[in-house]
Amino acid sequence: MTAHSKNLNIAELVRSDITHHFHPFTDHKSFHAEGGPRVITQADGIWIWDANGNKLLDGMAGLWCVNVGYGRKDLAEAAYRQMLDLPYYNTFFKTTTVPSTELAAKISSVMPERFKHIFFVNSGSEANDTIVRLVRHYWKLKGKAYRTHFIGRRRGYHGSTMAAASLGGMQGMHEQGGLPLPGFHHVLQPHWFDFGGDLSPDEFGLQAAAEVEKKILELGPDNVAAFIGEPIQGAGGVIIPPKTYWPEIQKICRKYGILIIADEVICGFGRTGKWWGFETMGFEPDIVPMAKGLSSGYLPIGAVAFSDSIIREFFDKGGEFYHGMTYAGHPVAAAVALKNIEILQSEKLVEHTAALGPYLAKALRSLEDHPLVGETRSVGLIGAIELASDKARRARFKDPGRVGTICRDHSFKAGLIMRACWDTMVLAPPLVISKKEIDEMTRLARQALDATLADVKHEMK
Repeated sequence: MTAHSKNLNIAELVRSDITHHFHPFTDHKSFHAEGGPRVITQADGIWIWDANGNKLLDGMAGLWCVNVGYGRKDLAEAAYRQMLDLPYYNTFFKTTTVPSTELAAKISSVMPERFKHIFFVNSGSEANDTIVRLVRHYWKLKGKAYRTHFIGRRRGYHGSTMAAASLGGMQGMHEQGGLPLPGFHHVLQPHWFDFGGDLSPDEFGLQAAAEVEKKILELGPDNVAAFIGEPIQGAGGVIIPPKTYWPEIQKICRKYGILIIADEVICGFGRTGKWWGFETMGFEPDIVPMAKGLSSGYLPIGAVAFSDSIIREFFDKGGEFYHGMTYAGHPVAAAVALKNIEILQSEKLVEHTAALGPYLAKALRSLEDHPLVGETRSVGLIGAIELASDKARRARFKDPGRVGTICRDHSFKAGLIMRACWDTMVLAPPLVISKKEIDEMTRLARQALDATLADVKHEMK
């Protein structure tokens, strides 16, 4: 047990949490029935500890975000120093702070030349809400106020606020909030394992991209404002598009003058082995929302990068953009994010991820001999293990998500945090992970798979 947890009254803490804390993305009926929360108390590197002293390998970097790993004193010190100098001021009304200005320039410096301007928010959800407002106003400034429609993908995830959830294609979220809002549309996700059939991945990539053009023509090209997509769909199950997909998407969008939004909230800041997922996937976006890896989760902060061609409309035609958040560009969060990017650069963690990516891919492929595993896939340090009831036919289990949840629970018991996205087990460990730790992560994953197989073997075909 860790030093910080020895003096805790864990039972009282759990009772208090059940009584007062309403959790996000939680089945509250089973949450209470199963005895409440797992209390996390300490972390270091890629490891976390709960209040009972259990050590877990964090195969999800928190929520895809702790890229530089836990326990970074230099990030804590950056926050402390900034709090002493200036704990808060806003960036409204022609005002700035030193960290927010320096961070905007720093983000721009690791992006293609055309991205010179950065708008700050507090989360990925706010980043994507901002996009909806700004893109629609952009088209209005260009005299095309009728271009209001957005196209995304099914099982795309862009946040949980009303506009962000509408951009995303998560059916469960839509059903609970009367969503999507008007003007938001969704097409087939480029998931070869589920939808490729007898097509090769490259053939399927072109077919999936054609679904976007079909939707554009259905809506009327002059009515479509933008297409949005994660370079790799994270919460959708680490859906890595075939290499033909994104270049074809770019070709289609340029044909009809439609903006391309690359949601880099998960992929950005090195996750794929390059600074940005769009670099890895081979396309050129006009707008780039980001969050998570921007501060490695140490403090809440997000941002949107806009290409010069978009910002020029605001500079040339003037007027106030009536949008912003009280804590946007918060000086303490900005100071931590600035130090975080410096760590990524000084320790060459993006290059480390690129070099380690093939090792993770090989480690995951070693699991493909398992009766439950229909496919593994990865890019950089983001990967997936598909659970299948019939490997040869790429067949799924009944009740999507049930077997994945069983595997997730066995994973926790084994000492590994591995997320279930329906029946896809996903991994995105901190970028500081080593080969030895990847081996351990793979060993624990196999242990969880073995335990899951024992539970569902009677359902196998």
